[in-house]
Amino acid sequence: MVMGSIAGTLVAATPFLFYLYTFVPNEQVWTTGLFTYRSGYYESAQIGVWSIMGKLVPLLLLLIWFFTCKHWWYHAILVPIAMYAYQLAGVIADESLHFDEFKLIYLVPLMAIIIPSIYLIRAQMMDKLNDAGKTMEELEAEFMIKPTTFWGKVKQYF
Repeated sequence: MVMGSIAGTLVAATPFLFYLYTFVPNEQVWTTGLFTYRSGYYESAQIGVWSIMGKLVPLLLLLIWFFTCKHWWYHAILVPIAMYAYQLAGVIADESLHFDEFKLIYLVPLMAIIIPSIYLIRAQMMDKLNDAGKTMEELEAEFMIKPTTFWGKVKQYF
C-alpha cells in the first residue's frame, strides 16, 4: 500500500517535476546552498536542467510502469527505459550536439535479448492455450495475483 501511494504521488507530481527548470536562473552558473551547477555546453543552467528533466521524467514514469506492470510483456518496457537512460547520460555528459539522434546501435544488444524473450514467452502462452483449451483472458487471469479479502481488493488500487 505504501509503495502504491509513493508511485501514485510520483506520477501525479511529474508535471511539477518537469517544470522545475522554470525555477532555475537563466545563467551559466547556478549556485545554491548545496551545489554549484556550471552549464558548459548549454550555456544556461535553465536549458541544462530543462534537457535533463525532459529525459528524467519519462524515464521515471517508465520505471514506475515497469515495476508496477502485471502483464507478461512488461520486459518490453526495458527497451525505452534503456533508450531514455542512454539519452539522459548523453545530456548529462554534454558531449555532442546531436546526441539524441538515432543512436539505436547501442540498444541493439538489449533488444536482441528482450525481443526474442518476449516472443518465446508469448509462444509458450499460446502452446498452453492450445493444450489447455483456455482463452487468453483465462490464462492471463491464471497468472494474475488476486486479493481474497475486501481490503486486499482496495489495496490493489493503491
